[in-house]
Formats: sequence, structure tokens, C-alpha cells
Amino acid sequence: MLFLKQDQELVPQVLVKGEHADGEIVRIGDVDEVIEKPIDFMFPFNLDLQHFLSGRSLLLEEVPFSIEEIHEHVQHGYVVYRQGILSEAGGYRCGRCGNREMQLFYSFRCSRCKNVCVYCRQCIMMGRVTQCTPLLEWKGPTPTIQYNDVLEWSGTLSPSQAEASAKIKEAIRERTDLLVWAVCGAGKTEMLFEGIEEGMRLGLRIAIATPRTDVVLELTPRFRRVFPKVPIASLYGGSEDRHCFAPLVITTTHQLLRFKKAFDVMIIDEVDAFPYAADEMLQHAAEAARTNNSALIFLTATPKEVWQRECYSGKRNCVILPARFHRHPLPIPTFVWCGNWRKDIEKGKIPKSVLKWFQQRLGSGKQALIFFPHIELMEMALPLFREFDTRIESVHSEDPARKEKVQAMRDSKIPILLTTTILERGVTFPNIDVAVVGAEDDTFTESTLVQIAGRVGRSPQYPDGNITFFHHGQTRAMIRARNQLLRMNRDARSKRLVDG
Repeated sequence: MLFLKQDQELVPQVLVKGEHADGEIVRIGDVDEVIEKPIDFMFPFNLDLQHFLSGRSLLLEEVPFSIEEIHEHVQHGYVVYRQGILSEAGGYRCGRCGNREMQLFYSFRCSRCKNVCVYCRQCIMMGRVTQCTPLLEWKGPTPTIQYNDVLEWSGTLSPSQAEASAKIKEAIRERTDLLVWAVCGAGKTEMLFEGIEEGMRLGLRIAIATPRTDVVLELTPRFRRVFPKVPIASLYGGSEDRHCFAPLVITTTHQLLRFKKAFDVMIIDEVDAFPYAADEMLQHAAEAARTNNSALIFLTATPKEVWQRECYSGKRNCVILPARFHRHPLPIPTFVWCGNWRKDIEKGKIPKSVLKWFQQRLGSGKQALIFFPHIELMEMALPLFREFDTRIESVHSEDPARKEKVQAMRDSKIPILLTTTILERGVTFPNIDVAVVGAEDDTFTESTLVQIAGRVGRSPQYPDGNITFFHHGQTRAMIRARNQLLRMNRDARSKRLVDG
């Protein structure tokens, strides 16, 4: 879209009357500074537009209101046009994702501005931001939200969960940072309930962000059950809630790119997980989506080494939960050599030790997950396993039937599911064993292996289980993962948090 620049005011060209209007036709990306109009508090602003835009930074085509109504709110100080691409010394900066890497910008002949136009490739999956693209932001008053006594949960917290819950409530009240380091199965979700209720009572807007869609889909119904009176938006690619304003938002970290200064409490679940941990764009999005005075709470079972050291030295505000809520110790992985498993699969054979493990589970009716480091090898292995049972399936991040297969596993319709690391975290099956084929592969980091081991023994009805790392040579990551689990069990026993 092009604008008529009159003094310091920008008017969309489509709204300009007459052929000889004074001023210069410009792209918003070529404007040095966008001047914000002062808010006219007598103006009867559109409440629907307020709820739609509040805390967001959106492309014009994402906003389902007419350009006439949008510009009227701009003139009265309630909405502002921002540059999608800003020119800086020697390059550009994306106004949405913060990208400054020149190799991630590209130019094309734009049909809208009739010029060679630069766009950002880093965040293009969220819609193309160009030099002639305005980003719309709400500058008026934010919607008032406050909910009292909204938690409807009959469960109880263990003493260690209660300690973490109290720390979370304190961080939300004081708007401080907190790391919750809790083993897989410690009940991190339940620890959040009282803190979120406290935030609702204080009128705060809260985001729970997680790197993966699967986790959003699992968390959303749980929170809707315990907060039935609170509007909750569930955001991921293709989500039906993407246009809803809600005081509690459960979202993938990618969707945070559409928010700006929206949340008073930012809770990032599985902060160590791919892609968030390795993607500066997503970290920028999480930071930009926070208000200036906000709480930041990280949840993880596997913090990076430097954070672990800071926790033990007292340099980081944290709470550590070394035990699961059901008071049973963490299952410890067994290392089993399986030879050159890649060659075996390429020759159409399941490695003998893996085959024996697999047949034992199939014969006993015990459900199992078998992790593979790469999709191609897993797909080669699938027909070999299906020779024993045609109900066996495989799943990976690009699988269009991923949601359905995970649900079928929950419904016990699939006896054994082959998977990549897509199921390393965030999903719970009550009674399973787990195997990792090729645990020595670089795909399986310490964090990943700890998370995979954490799939076993999560339910109080089935607190035990087998976790086996099949390998063609032990790695530092394997040893560190096992040592971390052993250390947590020692700490839990010393604090009398486990039985036996």
C-alpha cells in the first residue's frame, strides 16, 4: 500500500480525494519517522477493533476492518501505522521479527507499489512483510480484564509442587523472572494453576508459549477444564482462535510474532526445546510480546548447562523439583549395544537386540514408543515392524495425520508407535515403555534423551517402565543424560520426596 505524505501525516493513497492532492506518494518503509497522533479521548472508538488489535502487530490484510475505519482510528490516535521494513545504515531491519541479517532479505518487483520492494524471508511463514507493508498496532486503552475465583480444580499439590506454585505466584505478583526446573512428570502444568488464578485476579494478561503445536493441543483442554469461566485462545498454524482476544493465551512461540507488548506474564514451557532454543527470531518474538513490566517464567526439565550452574550457585532465581508428584523415582535408562543398526535396516533387518525388546512388548501387550533419529530410516524400518502387527504406525513432524495417530495411541489403537523426536516431550501416555534406536546419533542430545526417558512412568497407576538406549557406541550425551536422572533421584531421596 502507498501513502500520501502531507507534512508529517500519512494518508492511504486509496483514501486520497482528487488527482492533485498536495503531498508526496511514498512507501511507509521510506518514511524516516511515523508520527503518532495524540489520543482523542472523546472519540467513540470501535470496541471490536480494540479487542482485535490490542497487543498485536498485524499486516493490513490480517485486520478484517475497512481501511476507512482503520484510518479514522489512526487520525484520533488509537491506531498507528508502523514500518514493516525499516532502512538502517548499511541494511534493513524487519519491524516484526527484528531480523537484521542481509542474506535473509530479498527484493522483488512489487505489484502493489510498482517498485523493487524488499521483504523479510525470516518470518515469511507468518505472511510477507515488505517496504510498502504497514504493520498496524493499537495505541488506545487496553481492554479491562479481571476474573476472581476462577480456578475449578479439585486436585492437590505435593509439598514440592506447592513450593513451586508459591514461587510462581510470587513471580507473577512481583513481575520478576523465575526458572522452574522440574523433572519430567513432576506436574508442571498443575503448578501453574494458582499463579494463573492470581494473575487473573490482578487483571493481568497471560501467555503460555511452547515450541510445538502438539503441546498447545494437549494443554488447551486441560486449562479450559480448570478455568471454564476464563476465555482462552489456543494459537498455532491454522488455529480458529487466531482472531480472538483472550486474557489467557496458549500459543506456539511462532505465533508470538503477531504480538507486541501484549502480555504481563510470559510463561515459556520447554524453553530448551527446538526450535525456540536455537532460534533468535523466536526469542525476540517472546521478548517483544511482553509488556515493559512483566513476569517471565521458564519451565523445563532440562535447562542448559550454564543455567544449571547458575541454579546451583544461587545466581539465578529458580525452584528445583527433583521428583515426580507420585513419589516414585525416575526410571533410569539401560544402555544396550545393537551394532550397526543403520546397515541392518538398510538390508531389511531389525537389529537383533531391538527385535527381542520389541517382541517382548508386543507379546505382553505393553504399548511402546520407539524413537529414531531420522525420518528416512524410520520409514525404512516401519514395514519391517509391520510384518509382526499391521497396527504399528510411524509419526514425524511433517506427517499430515500426526494428530490422529497420537490420539489413536492414547486410545490404545496403536500397540507400538515409531517416532522421531517430535514426541520427545509434551505428550503423555499412561503405561508405555520406550526405546531409542541409534542413541549415539547427534540428534539425541542430553536434553533430548532426558526428555525421552521422561515419557516412561509418568502415571501414578503405572509409575515404572523400561527405557532402553540402543546404540552403536556410547556418547557423552547418553552418559550425561543418565547421570542427570540419577542425580535427581539422589536429590529426591535426600529430601524425602520419593518412597523407597
